[in-house]
Amino acid sequence: MINFTKMHGLGNDFVVIDAINQHIDLTPEQIRLMSDRHFGIGFDQLLLIEKAVNANADFKYRIFNADGGEVAQCGNGARCFARFVRDKKLSDKNEICVDTNSGQLLLRFDADNLITVNMGIPRHAPAEIPLLAEEESRFYTVLVNETEKAFGAVSMGNPHAVIQVTDVKTAPVAELGKALESHTFFPERVNVGFMQVVDRQHIKLRVYERGAAETLACGSGACAAVVIGIEHNLLDHTVSVDLPGGTLSINWLGRGEPVLMTGPAISVFEGQITL
Repeated sequence: MINFTKMHGLGNDFVVIDAINQHIDLTPEQIRLMSDRHFGIGFDQLLLIEKAVNANADFKYRIFNADGGEVAQCGNGARCFARFVRDKKLSDKNEICVDTNSGQLLLRFDADNLITVNMGIPRHAPAEIPLLAEEESRFYTVLVNETEKAFGAVSMGNPHAVIQVTDVKTAPVAELGKALESHTFFPERVNVGFMQVVDRQHIKLRVYERGAAETLACGSGACAAVVIGIEHNLLDHTVSVDLPGGTLSINWLGRGEPVLMTGPAISVFEGQITL
């Protein structure tokens, strides 16, 4: 019997499990069963709270996609992680440090019940994203269905491609997102963002996430879109990002600086499941 909490950040939904106070050893097949919205619980990602690896950290944060594969980063999940830790009284700190498979994150509780995540410094080098390009470029191009597609790319602890569109409502998110997600140009697959610039402080965004298809919100995708927008001189340093599930505030001061993401995290229900 596994105790879990169902949570969401702007509709990007998660099952969060305390793997410190109960023994958890899940197979990819079990994760896929839990993620099924008809036969399981249903979620975009599964989040595990584990004991910290490094002495300066409070916890370790692990993320699994609905297809059972482990990934290194999830911004909306990080906010839910922080809310879970506070709600379960695992920590009473106003700022916690968590180990992840792509480095450490700082999570801060704000006075207005929002949570700010220090998402770390974006990585721009092709080998660090990763993608199969010999040198860094503002735009990369690949051939998809005999049509050349241009995009910006960055790693926020996970790989992101960002395409600028005139209207997110009509963007070919499902078709083009699926084609790019598993394109050979991206050795570890990629999350694909479709960004509409409203003005220099405001964008609209839809994201096709690797292993989960389109979600209602993607925190790291919002960060990646703002980074690419700033790099292309389309955006200012603080940007409101409208996703299908709600709005995030993203702040980035430029190269060498961390991205700060602020938004809500909501607990939906508690449950138990036997696998």
